[in-house]
Amino acid sequence: MADIEWTVESLGPLIDDFLNPVLDAADFDIDYDIFEVKGKLAVIGPELMVDFEGNDARMLLHRRAELLLALEQLTLEALRIPHQDRYRLIFDVNDYRMHRIEELCLKAKAAAEQVKQTGKPYKFRPMTSRERRIVHVTLSDDDEITTLSEGAPPNRYTVVEPRDSADS
Repeated sequence: MADIEWTVESLGPLIDDFLNPVLDAADFDIDYDIFEVKGKLAVIGPELMVDFEGNDARMLLHRRAELLLALEQLTLEALRIPHQDRYRLIFDVNDYRMHRIEELCLKAKAAAEQVKQTGKPYKFRPMTSRERRIVHVTLSDDDEITTLSEGAPPNRYTVVEPRDSADS
């Protein structure tokens, strides 16, 4: 899938071909819609969203959405989406992931302000690569600070620091 067209018309049938048998085999009472993400969140990442609903949809959110993330990862693998494009498709239930993106944007901006005021680096707790990317993209236009990722998975985290300390 070298040149992926990120539209419902293009990827929707491929997502359906993978997800429908998986959800049927699991005997989940879950439906989903696939749609294109518009607005400010599209700038940060996802272009397509698979939004789940139904009696069993909340089960996907247990243990910090472990099952939701697993379904997303398996779908990305099945569709052979290259690693650098995986942020462009997101799975969600009850706006859980969308709220998390908004929360990360707010935390990133607050961390940047703290770093500017104190001159000291701010270290986030360990996050997924997708969450770290949200922090990096959110702060990418700020000339006074810089961001970097440190540590090894699963304990990789983002650091926000004054640009002067990063240049020295």
